[in-house]
Amino acid sequence: MSKTIDYYHFLISPWSYLAIKQFNQLREKHDLTVNYKPIDVMQTFDNMGGLPPAKRHPSRQRFRMDELKRWSAHLAVPLNLTPAHFPADQSLAAKMVYAADGATGNRQAADFSDAVLTACWAEEKNIADEATLIAIADGCGLSGQSLLDQAKQDEYAATFQAMTDEAHKNDVFGSPTYMVDGELYWGQDRIEFLARALDS
Repeated sequence: MSKTIDYYHFLISPWSYLAIKQFNQLREKHDLTVNYKPIDVMQTFDNMGGLPPAKRHPSRQRFRMDELKRWSAHLAVPLNLTPAHFPADQSLAAKMVYAADGATGNRQAADFSDAVLTACWAEEKNIADEATLIAIADGCGLSGQSLLDQAKQDEYAATFQAMTDEAHKNDVFGSPTYMVDGELYWGQDRIEFLARALDS
Protein backbone atom coordinates (compact mmCIF):
# COMPACT_ATOMS: atom_id res chain seq x y z
CA MET A 1 0.00 0.00 0.00
CA SER A 2 1.42 3.35 -1.06
CA LYS A 3 2.28 5.79 1.69
CA THR A 4 1.69 9.53 1.80
CA ILE A 5 4.44 11.96 2.78
CA ASP A 6 3.98 15.56 3.77
CA TYR A 7 7.03 17.40 2.47
CA TYR A 8 7.59 20.72 4.25
CA HIS A 9 10.29 22.90 2.73
CA PHE A 10 11.63 26.32 1.84
CA LEU A 11 11.87 27.07 -1.87
CA ILE A 12 15.20 28.81 -1.23
CA SER A 13 16.83 26.04 0.80
CA PRO A 14 20.06 24.63 -0.64
CA TRP A 15 19.48 21.50 1.41
CA SER A 16 16.09 20.95 -0.21
CA TYR A 17 17.74 21.46 -3.59
CA LEU A 18 20.45 18.91 -2.79
CA ALA A 19 17.78 16.39 -1.74
CA ILE A 20 15.77 16.47 -4.98
CA LYS A 21 17.38 13.54 -6.80
CA GLN A 22 17.57 11.28 -3.74
CA PHE A 23 14.02 11.96 -2.67
CA ASN A 24 12.54 11.61 -6.15
CA GLN A 25 14.20 8.22 -6.53
CA LEU A 26 12.60 7.19 -3.27
CA ARG A 27 9.24 8.57 -4.39
CA GLU A 28 9.36 6.49 -7.57
CA LYS A 29 10.61 3.32 -5.87
CA HIS A 30 7.77 3.29 -3.36
CA ASP A 31 5.12 4.94 -5.56
CA LEU A 32 4.66 7.57 -2.86
CA THR A 33 1.99 10.22 -2.76
CA VAL A 34 3.88 13.38 -1.78
CA ASN A 35 2.13 16.53 -0.62
CA TYR A 36 4.44 19.44 -1.43
CA LYS A 37 4.02 22.08 1.27
CA PRO A 38 6.39 25.07 1.04
CA ILE A 39 6.36 27.11 4.24
CA ASP A 40 7.38 30.60 5.31
CA VAL A 41 11.10 30.88 6.03
CA MET A 42 11.26 33.77 8.48
CA GLN A 43 8.21 32.68 10.45
CA THR A 44 9.84 29.28 10.83
CA PHE A 45 13.08 30.77 12.12
CA ASP A 46 11.20 33.13 14.43
CA ASN A 47 8.68 30.62 15.76
CA MET A 48 10.78 27.46 15.92
CA GLY A 49 14.09 28.69 17.28
CA GLY A 50 16.45 29.41 14.43
CA LEU A 51 18.42 32.13 12.67
CA PRO A 52 18.81 32.90 8.97
CA PRO A 53 22.34 32.17 7.71
CA ALA A 54 23.46 35.81 7.64
CA LYS A 55 22.70 36.22 11.35
CA ARG A 56 24.55 33.10 12.51
CA HIS A 57 27.95 33.16 14.15
CA PRO A 58 30.78 33.29 11.56
CA SER A 59 31.92 29.81 12.61
CA ARG A 60 28.48 28.40 11.81
CA GLN A 61 28.41 30.27 8.50
CA ARG A 62 31.78 28.77 7.53
CA PHE A 63 30.68 25.30 8.52
CA ARG A 64 27.48 25.66 6.49
CA MET A 65 29.54 26.49 3.40
CA ASP A 66 31.91 23.60 4.04
CA GLU A 67 29.01 21.19 4.37
CA LEU A 68 27.36 22.48 1.21
CA LYS A 69 30.59 21.88 -0.69
CA ARG A 70 30.96 18.40 0.76
CA TRP A 71 27.41 17.32 0.04
CA SER A 72 27.38 18.82 -3.44
CA ALA A 73 30.51 16.81 -4.28
CA HIS A 74 29.28 13.66 -2.53
CA LEU A 75 25.94 13.69 -4.34
CA ALA A 76 27.40 14.94 -7.63
CA VAL A 77 24.82 17.72 -7.67
CA PRO A 78 26.06 21.03 -9.08
CA LEU A 79 25.56 23.88 -6.62
CA ASN A 80 26.38 27.58 -6.78
CA LEU A 81 27.44 28.39 -3.23
CA THR A 82 26.76 32.11 -3.63
CA PRO A 83 23.80 32.42 -6.02
CA ALA A 84 23.16 35.83 -7.49
CA HIS A 85 19.58 35.95 -6.18
CA PHE A 86 19.78 34.68 -2.62
CA PRO A 87 17.99 35.26 -0.43
CA ALA A 88 14.94 35.88 -2.58
CA ASP A 89 11.29 36.19 -1.65
CA GLN A 90 9.87 32.71 -2.17
CA SER A 91 6.29 33.56 -1.21
CA LEU A 92 4.83 33.92 -4.70
CA ALA A 93 6.50 30.72 -5.88
CA ALA A 94 5.09 28.94 -2.82
CA LYS A 95 1.58 30.18 -3.57
CA MET A 96 1.99 28.90 -7.13
CA VAL A 97 2.82 25.45 -5.76
CA TYR A 98 -0.42 25.55 -3.79
CA ALA A 99 -2.40 26.90 -6.74
CA ALA A 100 -1.12 23.91 -8.74
CA ASP A 101 -2.47 21.57 -6.03
CA GLY A 102 0.94 20.68 -4.67
CA ALA A 103 -0.47 20.13 -1.19
CA THR A 104 -2.60 17.28 -2.52
CA GLY A 105 0.07 15.47 -4.49
CA ASN A 106 -0.12 16.95 -7.98
CA ARG A 107 3.01 15.80 -9.82
CA GLN A 108 3.32 18.93 -11.98
CA ALA A 109 3.34 21.04 -8.83
CA ALA A 110 6.10 18.79 -7.51
CA ASP A 111 8.08 19.35 -10.69
CA PHE A 112 7.55 23.09 -10.34
CA SER A 113 8.78 23.05 -6.74
CA ASP A 114 11.93 21.17 -7.79
CA ALA A 115 12.45 23.50 -10.74
CA VAL A 116 12.22 26.62 -8.54
CA LEU A 117 14.93 25.24 -6.25
CA THR A 118 17.09 24.35 -9.23
CA ALA A 119 16.59 27.80 -10.73
CA CYS A 120 17.93 29.40 -7.56
CA TRP A 121 20.85 27.09 -6.78
CA ALA A 122 22.05 25.97 -10.21
CA GLU A 123 20.76 28.38 -12.84
CA GLU A 124 21.30 31.86 -11.33
CA LYS A 125 17.64 32.80 -11.72
CA ASN A 126 15.60 35.11 -9.54
CA ILE A 127 12.69 33.08 -8.17
CA ALA A 128 10.97 36.26 -6.97
CA ASP A 129 10.67 37.49 -10.56
CA GLU A 130 7.26 36.92 -12.12
CA ALA A 131 8.52 36.34 -15.67
CA THR A 132 10.98 33.77 -14.34
CA LEU A 133 8.24 31.94 -12.45
CA ILE A 134 5.99 31.93 -15.51
CA ALA A 135 8.78 30.41 -17.60
CA ILE A 136 9.53 27.78 -14.94
CA ALA A 137 5.86 26.81 -14.71
CA ASP A 138 5.52 26.62 -18.49
CA GLY A 139 8.53 24.30 -18.54
CA CYS A 140 6.73 21.99 -16.13
CA GLY A 141 3.69 21.70 -18.37
CA LEU A 142 1.66 24.23 -16.43
CA SER A 143 0.09 27.40 -17.77
CA GLY A 144 2.50 29.84 -16.19
CA GLN A 145 0.57 33.08 -16.56
CA SER A 146 -2.71 31.52 -15.46
CA LEU A 147 -1.04 29.88 -12.49
CA LEU A 148 0.63 33.13 -11.48
CA ASP A 149 -2.67 35.01 -11.66
CA GLN A 150 -4.38 32.30 -9.63
CA ALA A 151 -1.63 32.32 -7.00
CA LYS A 152 -2.23 36.02 -6.35
CA GLN A 153 -5.72 35.31 -5.04
CA ASP A 154 -6.23 35.71 -1.32
CA GLU A 155 -7.05 32.05 -0.79
CA TYR A 156 -3.49 31.00 -1.63
CA ALA A 157 -1.98 33.48 0.77
CA ALA A 158 -4.26 31.91 3.36
CA THR A 159 -3.18 28.42 2.31
CA PHE A 160 0.50 29.36 2.55
CA GLN A 161 -0.07 30.65 6.07
CA ALA A 162 -2.18 27.67 7.06
CA MET A 163 0.47 25.22 5.86
CA THR A 164 3.15 27.15 7.72
CA ASP A 165 1.06 26.99 10.88
CA GLU A 166 0.45 23.27 10.30
CA ALA A 167 4.18 22.65 9.91
CA HIS A 168 4.98 24.43 13.16
CA LYS A 169 2.21 22.53 14.97
CA ASN A 170 3.90 19.35 13.71
CA ASP A 171 7.27 20.54 15.12
CA VAL A 172 8.81 21.29 11.73
CA PHE A 173 11.68 23.73 12.19
CA GLY A 174 13.76 23.42 9.03
CA SER A 175 13.94 22.39 5.40
CA PRO A 176 13.61 19.79 4.04
CA THR A 177 11.36 17.94 6.46
CA TYR A 178 9.51 14.78 5.47
CA MET A 179 6.65 13.52 7.62
CA VAL A 180 5.37 9.96 7.23
CA ASP A 181 3.16 8.08 9.69
CA GLY A 182 3.52 10.96 12.13
CA GLU A 183 7.33 10.75 12.22
CA LEU A 184 9.64 13.55 11.05
CA TYR A 185 12.82 13.22 9.02
CA TRP A 186 14.67 16.53 8.82
CA GLY A 187 17.47 17.23 6.38
CA GLN A 188 18.72 15.80 3.12
CA ASP A 189 21.19 13.74 5.17
CA ARG A 190 18.27 11.89 6.84
CA ILE A 191 16.82 10.49 3.61
CA GLU A 192 18.56 7.19 4.29
CA PHE A 193 16.57 6.86 7.51
CA LEU A 194 13.39 7.74 5.62
CA ALA A 195 14.24 5.05 3.08
CA ARG A 196 14.71 2.49 5.84
CA ALA A 197 11.35 3.39 7.34
CA LEU A 198 9.65 2.98 3.97
CA ASP A 199 11.40 -0.34 3.32
CA SER A 200 10.18 -1.66 6.65
